[in-house]
Amino acid sequence: MAAVVHCWALPSKFSTRSLNNPSSAYLKPTAAFCSLSFSASISQNVFSSGFLSMSPVLRPNRLSIVCEATLPKKTDSAVKRARQAEKRRLRNKSKKSEVRTRMKKVLEALDLLRRKKDAQQEEVLSIEKMISEAYKAIDKAVSAGVLHRNTGANRKSRLARRKKAIEIHHGWYTPAPADTV
Repeated sequence: MAAVVHCWALPSKFSTRSLNNPSSAYLKPTAAFCSLSFSASISQNVFSSGFLSMSPVLRPNRLSIVCEATLPKKTDSAVKRARQAEKRRLRNKSKKSEVRTRMKKVLEALDLLRRKKDAQQEEVLSIEKMISEAYKAIDKAVSAGVLHRNTGANRKSRLARRKKAIEIHHGWYTPAPADTV
């Protein structure tokens, strides 16, 4: 099924339009009617990847020119490649979505723990399990090529830093003093 574009919807970059036969009895050039005789450079740029068909249509008291540009038929291998690309795009989209969902759940749980006044250190264990699941999803996405390895490392680091900041906030972890050299 080829897409059909009527000439009236094409961009107005056709600056060299003229009527093929302005002395014809049927044609009365007006400002609203522009003919479709294109210069060679414009028609090659616009229609290099498609098929252009122009046909005159006789109507009472006027002659209209109908112009249709259609895309060329794709080869079977191109159709198969497009089908494969769509499958991969959907698969990659679901993997990215899983990573985002797991990260969002961990960050929300960490924020909730941070706001909690009487939080216990054992509550971190359930969040650590969620973090390990998020790490697993990130690692799978990186190994499948959905995420770049540096992006995966940054996301894992963000989760670890947020967890450590909450442990410091509640006093469950004290960082070692930095050695001054």
